[in-house]
Amino acid sequence: MNLGQLRGVIPAVVTPFGLDGSVNYQVLEQLADHLTGQGVHGIMATGGTGEFPHLSDEERFQATRAIVSGADGRVPVIAGTAACTTRDVLRLAEHAAEAGAAAIISVPPFYFPLPDTALADFFTSLADNSPLPVFIYNNPLYTGNPLSPPLLAELLQHPRIAGLKHSGTDLGELVEVIYQIRFTRELDKCLMTGIDSQLCGALAAGADGIFSTAACVAPRQVVEIFALVTAGDIMAARAAQLRMQPLNRFLEYDPGYVGPAKEALRLLGFEVGYPRPPLPGLDAGQRERLRQALARLGMLTAVAGESS
Repeated sequence: MNLGQLRGVIPAVVTPFGLDGSVNYQVLEQLADHLTGQGVHGIMATGGTGEFPHLSDEERFQATRAIVSGADGRVPVIAGTAACTTRDVLRLAEHAAEAGAAAIISVPPFYFPLPDTALADFFTSLADNSPLPVFIYNNPLYTGNPLSPPLLAELLQHPRIAGLKHSGTDLGELVEVIYQIRFTRELDKCLMTGIDSQLCGALAAGADGIFSTAACVAPRQVVEIFALVTAGDIMAARAAQLRMQPLNRFLEYDPGYVGPAKEALRLLGFEVGYPRPPLPGLDAGQRERLRQALARLGMLTAVAGESS
């Protein structure tokens, strides 16, 4: 497919670990199969939710291959290839292509602050040399290298850059990119938010969907929001979005999103293990509040006397 025309919900999937700390590829394949069966429109592998900084190159390759196997051609798999150098990202892009991914997605290089010229050169080099189409992942909080709307609009003109995951807290920046691409340049690109609490608003403003951590845990509920907005039922979509907020709090604020995502999946019966140290899991109080959030969504049985 033309990935610039991709629309919908793309879960950012966790990377399961076994008791010995190794990647459990069998569970990962099962999780990809489950998510695909819940109506998602793609799967993002080895991103932040997938703990890419904690994975070796070989683990990232095998994890992407397991997700591709679980998806079984039903939806495209977009492989996270984030790294600090152009050379490393392109090497990971080769691995992603070998594993069967449909595209790659990368944040800007992190740690060293970079000027816009260097950031433009980085993504242009990826687009020119990657064996797969490229998605830009703007995540300024985690990278320290924000991509401004004018820079994104410039980069998205490249024919091998398929789209954008925008995880900036300022929804207005995504709206500006949508305006520049859709109305000024009339380009067909996939423009998505990466923040779960923004989904309904982003869709109403013209975004094409979401790269979503929440959809790894509650895919049916996130797909419902997308379907309601697409059908024009904004009031029902808004209500569905607000029902998700107790869960989204765990996936956007303290204590970070990987530990809560894995804890939620364990509560739902997926043996995904715990984050690799030093990334923390949840304490008892956080675990109980997360369990209640899932219960309010009808995903777990509420305890006696608990209000919904």
